[in-house]
Amino acid sequence: MKNLAVFISGSGSNLQSIIDKWKTEIVSYDIKLVFSNTSDAFGLTRAKNDQIPTKVLSHKNYTNREQYDRSIDQMMQDFQIEYIALAGFMRLLSPWFVEKWSGSLLNIHPSLLPAFPGLHTHQQALDYGVKFAGCSVFFVDKGIDTGRIISQAVVPVLSGDTEEILAGRVLKEEHKIFPQAIEDVASGKVSLN
Repeated sequence: MKNLAVFISGSGSNLQSIIDKWKTEIVSYDIKLVFSNTSDAFGLTRAKNDQIPTKVLSHKNYTNREQYDRSIDQMMQDFQIEYIALAGFMRLLSPWFVEKWSGSLLNIHPSLLPAFPGLHTHQQALDYGVKFAGCSVFFVDKGIDTGRIISQAVVPVLSGDTEEILAGRVLKEEHKIFPQAIEDVASGKVSLN
């Protein structure tokens, strides 16, 4: 059983899908901590509802990104964390942190990477006129959404889709592939090497 921390900044719908798999299936990970950089993230309530420990640490008391990330890293050591899932964590991590956690740091992105990295992915897809969109789970590296892909899911882009409609269709797939990708990594089925 691998100790998992889930990092969030908002509502935590992907966190909930990870919790649901953890509660209802035999998995290779144990959620030991939900961490947020914001105290008002609803995902913290989701974690507390399932008696999962939570921690909040604001970056505002730190002079630079690496100093903040070193405090997060110490927290991960205190909880004996082995893997981290970024489930809507809306803060860039320092190169130091990313390198230290290489192969153990997973993220999800709402596009079929390498297409449409960064923000506003659904509008980018609509503006470009693609026929298919989707989501990707990947190992975080020092680039923006450039890490090695673990899994992807595809959805059609339909006539009349708005950014919100497409986002909802993609989010349903995120909720399926992210927990499974975490299981695949924690079980050793998939690794960065």
